[in-house]
Amino acid sequence: MKREAEAAVDQRSRHSFFTLGVSSVMLEIHSQLQLRRVMRPDDANIVGNVHGGTILKMIEEAGGIISTRHCNTQPGDRCVAALARVERTDFLYPMFIGEVAHVSAEISYTSKHSVEVQVNVLAENILTGAKKVTNKATLWYVPFSLQNVDKIIEVPPIEYTNQEQEEEGKKRYEAQKMERLETKERNGEKIWPVLSTDRQTKDDFTVGLSQSSLIHLVGPSDCTLLGFVHGGVTMKLMDEVAGIVAARHCKTNIVTASVDAINFHRKIKKGCILTVSGRMTFTSNKSMEIEVFVDADNLVEADKGNYRAATAFFTYISLDKEGKPLPVPPLKLENEEEQKRFEEGKARYLQNKAKRLAEKEQK
Repeated sequence: MKREAEAAVDQRSRHSFFTLGVSSVMLEIHSQLQLRRVMRPDDANIVGNVHGGTILKMIEEAGGIISTRHCNTQPGDRCVAALARVERTDFLYPMFIGEVAHVSAEISYTSKHSVEVQVNVLAENILTGAKKVTNKATLWYVPFSLQNVDKIIEVPPIEYTNQEQEEEGKKRYEAQKMERLETKERNGEKIWPVLSTDRQTKDDFTVGLSQSSLIHLVGPSDCTLLGFVHGGVTMKLMDEVAGIVAARHCKTNIVTASVDAINFHRKIKKGCILTVSGRMTFTSNKSMEIEVFVDADNLVEADKGNYRAATAFFTYISLDKEGKPLPVPPLKLENEEEQKRFEEGKARYLQNKAKRLAEKEQK
């Protein structure tokens, strides 16, 4: 009976996919989900590479669906799961126009008030049938009541395969909780938007030359049922700003290589004005680290002032016309504050490099 049920679900999923032609959703069990979507020209840059922000948005959509669905499996208040954090995610391979993105999500841990979701992304070349893993991500969600948007709902527990799996999940939960608290210490600083006239006075390869900002008015299509911005919308804007900073620095085609943990500190309401700002913090021979801040200004409740909503570090690489990595121009530092941020970025770069080498040796 179980196999027949799974076959029926899979058949309905395939029928939905080929009927719609663009996307489909398949639920295997309550803790697993798959989304599929064809990559189109407006998803990519001028050379056909799909934007990192587009992929991040798809990852968040899958995570938001599965966590919201899970949190509503118990009686009581209906709720919507809001994105609280995205752990570091690497862009292992580029995705291109015409390929099909397969996004699979699975709940791996639940605490009393949060859900951990593991998401994998595969790119399928529909002409050859070849598939490759492009991304792996870990996201954390918190469920908020539909009746009271400030009320956090208790999360139904999941069943673990063994005790070790639950203990490992708890360690990850405690680690991200601690890091979120540490990150809040950086949130007092504000990056002011750079005017184009001011940019003309900046030297090449300086922080001031490439520093960039985007202004975005939050509309209904950006928001969840609760009237707060989707985490994926925010991440896409953050990636766009980081990409502009990287392109202004090296003046070549650029692609997202990785994103350090993205922390969502406060919810963003419909009608807010977002200022998404990025600045270069570190360059190695072939990579650039860009720090991105999201500040929200509530026009309806102007007396409450603006606030820091999200922060993250994006890493980009420069590519030639054949898609091969190019050397990155060194960052010119002009003051002690920039030097301090550069050294902090270098420490993160070396730490991540050592981690990647250790993972290769284990394989």
